[in-house]
Amino acid sequence: MAVVTLDRLSKRYERGHKPAVDAVSLTVADGEFFVLLGPSGCGKTTTLRMIAGLESISSGRLAIDERVVNAVPAKDRDIAMVFQSYALYPHMSVRQNLAFGLRRRGVDRAEIDRRVAAVAATLGLAELVDRRPHALSGGQRQRVALGRAIVRDPKVFLFDEPLSNLDASLRVSTRLEIAKLHRRLEATMIYVTHDQVEAMTLGDRICVMQDGRVAQIGAPLTVYRRPASVFVARFLGSPPMNIVPARVERVNGGAAALAGGGAFALDGAAAGAAEGAILLGFRPEDIALAAPDGRPSAVVQAVELLGAETILAATLDGGGDIAVRAPRDLTARPGERIGLAVEAQALHLFDPQTGAALARHPS
Repeated sequence: MAVVTLDRLSKRYERGHKPAVDAVSLTVADGEFFVLLGPSGCGKTTTLRMIAGLESISSGRLAIDERVVNAVPAKDRDIAMVFQSYALYPHMSVRQNLAFGLRRRGVDRAEIDRRVAAVAATLGLAELVDRRPHALSGGQRQRVALGRAIVRDPKVFLFDEPLSNLDASLRVSTRLEIAKLHRRLEATMIYVTHDQVEAMTLGDRICVMQDGRVAQIGAPLTVYRRPASVFVARFLGSPPMNIVPARVERVNGGAAALAGGGAFALDGAAAGAAEGAILLGFRPEDIALAAPDGRPSAVVQAVELLGAETILAATLDGGGDIAVRAPRDLTARPGERIGLAVEAQALHLFDPQTGAALARHPS
């Protein structure tokens, strides 16, 4: 396996007004499942392609096991990449697709047969090895693409949004396959996605990217619970974190954030972090419903009954749209006024100019 190090890695295109990837620095540990997460155009796939050797590096340093590989051709980096489009050879059988890369490298025929049989059995492809890609389902094709990478036994696996072409149920099952595969191989894997569920469930750590830069790196739950900026807070979570304008004022020896026609009490850490105008953040699941008297309150605009839970779309008194994750048996109706209670440790304060977090709790 391998350690992958990016040191101020950048990519600039000739006619680009700004770098597609701008001074990205991070280290992927040996055997780690590392996820690059972000919206389209944030630079995550370009970063992956530079690691793969499919894009040239404009500046910075890329090392695999302390060997600088900036100028090393892709075929000599000992990596395997799984593409979004599967990239299978349509005229070849599953067996031939799995064996193709090994044949190109001159691996002994008996060794090729052994590896192909082992991978086909691992991925449930043993009964499909004589079929061609057109005779496979989307999920089966994706497993063949995974198998073609596994059979090479590379130092690093790279995944470029491998599940985006699958339907919802296949995404879930294939995601579980990839998680089990990582546990079995204990391999270094770098995975690109825009899907927060994939990132949260698969990654040992995630790197949220924004406009070609690193916005935050950390364990999935740490990034979710302690977002470094409004961008990260809104990108992770469905519904996303509520972000509303507020004002911090001193109240009875403590501090509170005034919003929604009431006051959200702040704890000591948050109270000392800001004063005056701020952006106040709280997640939909951290809201407890209460009587509106004397509390921040909102008017329900829509009710989404999802079976396991109910999502309320509401408008705060004084302005600002929010979402509330409520119990499934809630009977609220549009037009109803609700009171909002949020524990102090669940509140997040952000700078209204930069969007950077002003107070992040350790939990």
